[in-house]
Amino acid sequence: MVAIKALACELPAKTDTPLARWQCPDLARAAVESGIVAAISGTTIWRWLSSDAIKPWQHRSWIFPRDPDFGAKAARVLDLYARRFDDTALRCDEFVISADEKTSIQARIRKHATTPPGPRRSMRVEHEYARGGALAYLAAWDVHRAKVFGRCEDTTGIEPFHRLVEQVMTCQPYASARRVFWVVDNGSSHRGVPVVLAHQQGHRLDGLDHREIQGMRTRSTEKGVRPAIMLGVNGSCARRCTA
Repeated sequence: MVAIKALACELPAKTDTPLARWQCPDLARAAVESGIVAAISGTTIWRWLSSDAIKPWQHRSWIFPRDPDFGAKAARVLDLYARRFDDTALRCDEFVISADEKTSIQARIRKHATTPPGPRRSMRVEHEYARGGALAYLAAWDVHRAKVFGRCEDTTGIEPFHRLVEQVMTCQPYASARRVFWVVDNGSSHRGVPVVLAHQQGHRLDGLDHREIQGMRTRSTEKGVRPAIMLGVNGSCARRCTA
């Protein structure tokens, strides 16, 4: 048991095994090949390893913050998720939207329609398909109302993202909201002057820093245009898009 646990703590490359990480069946095979045991199953190894108090063979992927201002920037987004902005609780007519996009999704066209389940028969999905090219999926998630808005586009970019914003902002309760906060990443679809200009016609986007946001919010309210405040998230760091 001790030798197998020691093997589990080693990288597979040290035993010339062409794997990045061990799985229990692989450990069982390597234990037999290295002469640790004559025979053992992957289930037995899993039982031994799972009962161990310390598991050095396990790891989690992690991104360590490299921005010295990470805490302050991330706090903007975390506060919004907790329904607060500028140390003030959000009102019932203020909403938080988190948006992102997935590129290069393979569109598969099944060569036969899926048949529904029936008596003593499960649903049948055709195995063979034709390729329909690659699409992009854009989604906006209302953080506090657990509602998602999604759409497929041929590609990503400012205009596809603008159509997603229109899809959300033209329906209630967002159309009559006092403020709608959009939390997005630092991709080219979401940042910079072109993005702001693309949305200003229908939805006022507030900009760069707190002072600018306050001024633009006042002017927007005076003109009768509801403001949408866009925040950018670079990794896990928040920053406001430039206006």
